[in-house]
Amino acid sequence: MAPTPVFFGLFGSNKRVKKTTDLHGFELSEALLHNLHAKGKVPGMAVSFRRDEEILFEKGFGGLANSSKNPIDPANTYFRIASISKCITGVALARMVEQGLVDLDDSFYKHVPDYPKKQFDFTLKQLASHTAGIRAYKGKEYALNRSMTIEEGTGLFSKEPLAYIPGSDFIYTSLDFVLLSLAMEKAAGMPFEEYVEKEVLKPLHMLHTTPEARKRSLNKLKKNEVVRFYTRSGSGFRKALKVNNFYKLAGGGYLSTAADIATLGQAILKENFVRPELMQEFLAPQIVLGKNVYYGLGWQASQDIAGRHYYGHVGNSVGAYTNFYVYPHERLVVSILINSSDPKVQPELDEAIDAALRHING
Repeated sequence: MAPTPVFFGLFGSNKRVKKTTDLHGFELSEALLHNLHAKGKVPGMAVSFRRDEEILFEKGFGGLANSSKNPIDPANTYFRIASISKCITGVALARMVEQGLVDLDDSFYKHVPDYPKKQFDFTLKQLASHTAGIRAYKGKEYALNRSMTIEEGTGLFSKEPLAYIPGSDFIYTSLDFVLLSLAMEKAAGMPFEEYVEKEVLKPLHMLHTTPEARKRSLNKLKKNEVVRFYTRSGSGFRKALKVNNFYKLAGGGYLSTAADIATLGQAILKENFVRPELMQEFLAPQIVLGKNVYYGLGWQASQDIAGRHYYGHVGNSVGAYTNFYVYPHERLVVSILINSSDPKVQPELDEAIDAALRHING
């Protein structure tokens, strides 16, 4: 078998690096992000910065393939959004609570009674907050290329004991969201993805957000294309392994655009899609044995290095690295999608976001 090709410096080879001295605000943000692609540190990237209803800065960097013939469009180019999917699931779960279909304190077994019994019960809230006792990925589970339904996906770990007593620890794992989505679709009486589309995506006009496995819906949108996916390899990139993320759709299986994700953040700031006091429960960090775990229900809830409060999610999966931040005080939404597994550029992304926030705060 021929070795997998590695592309070194290819993605930024025709771009001029911009000087950042004497730049401030969004000009500095744009230059810093531009330089990531110009220096070949990311294959491609789509970015959206919005404040309330205003689009402050929205741009694509790079091409869908290895040329500029098909430039990335933040409103129309599909990326894997990795764990930002959990934020979508969190909003869907809040909608189900509003509709009386579930209660956060429901036992998982109330909705999925046939699931193998464990030594301790666990709730939907514990699944959504990563405190249910479910283990993390093992081995190559992170990158499986196996077509499975959500229910079939639970078979990867359904016969194993809990890793800890529910509520006694916090272990971040997308497998929590496999079980959560199974309970949600049982409660809704329809497939999880259909409920999410009906109750979240269509009402919010997030029409470019879809399960990756649903190729039919993608093919109908002729102007919209999916990026090629890459994995960082040394100082270059290689094509990512093929994966099938459908069984973990709720935790990391959606495709979307930078603009759609920004729209989700704007809806959260408006506080008119889900009852505000209920949504605040999802956005509030959980306290486990007296310790703040900086995670709510499907949403990270923390502070940046300057002490500014935000909620959202960072995502990392095969062929994707993503940032989604909602800053409630500054009313700023940041959506950044990159088509590579962790390219090790978070400090540069933080610097670009910080420049925008400093400008807003004067």
